Amino acid sequence: MLQDTLKQGQALTDAALDRLIPKETQYPVSIHKAMRHSVFAGGKRLRPILCMEAGRMIAGSLPAGIDELGAAIEMLHTYSLIHDDLPALDNDDLRRGRPTCHKVFGEALAILAGDALQTQAYEVLSRLACSADARVRIIEEIARGTGTIDGMIGGQVVDLEAERSRPTAEMLEYIHRAKTAALITASLISGGLYAGASDRDIEKLRAFGKSIGLAFQIVDDVLDVTQTSEQLGKTAGKDTAAQKATYPALFGVEESLRKADSLVEAAFTQLDTFGERAAILKELARFLIERKK
Repeated sequence: MLQDTLKQGQALTDAALDRLIPKETQYPVSIHKAMRHSVFAGGKRLRPILCMEAGRMIAGSLPAGIDELGAAIEMLHTYSLIHDDLPALDNDDLRRGRPTCHKVFGEALAILAGDALQTQAYEVLSRLACSADARVRIIEEIARGTGTIDGMIGGQVVDLEAERSRPTAEMLEYIHRAKTAALITASLISGGLYAGASDRDIEKLRAFGKSIGLAFQIVDDVLDVTQTSEQLGKTAGKDTAAQKATYPALFGVEESLRKADSLVEAAFTQLDTFGERAAILKELARFLIERKK
């Protein structure tokens, strides 16, 4: 059942992305080629899938048009990866098993491709097929999740500043909650808002997202030191080489995995009131910490 959910979610997201992002033949062609190079590099589409499954849990079935919300979230995620790989940040040559955007198109075009995906995402969000109130709340939630205060950009800044130092457990948790968990949480909440969730439902999704988002990044850190570049589809060992703040560096691999498992178990309790409707989201949460790449 989980594999069916993942396949359906990937297919829906990819189809929406193909519709919404200008074709490679659209002038100016270079920027659209760069955008599509990174977007269609084979990502797992976990954030759009979490968004769509949150919507399905709230509504009881998949809400029409929610695939475009998922696609916008994937555009934002991909923009962050393009910029993260730049020489000024993590300086990586490989992403999702393919050469990174700046290696193929140059730094200038890669920066602009990231910028373009971000602006394209907000254009899509502005015309979502839900109520005006829901659209505004979704845009606010996603903007906050990708912003500087407890959001993705803020987490990236603290991550850069923490390199080659020994961070405290508190700083490490802040980096992971902001850099990774914030967008995962916003994906779940936006899916709930699209489907008409109550404020009480939204708070449950928020707590669930914060826990599984942190667990996801902990496992990502573990995989960086336990898997090969071929297995990961990106350069393995980068965190260690850059002396980045990671859970394995501070706590070791086994304790890190125990922490991730504990976070997912805590996340499950947030969805207990939804009964069987929460089964797929719980399966997805378990998948996040059992994955191998």
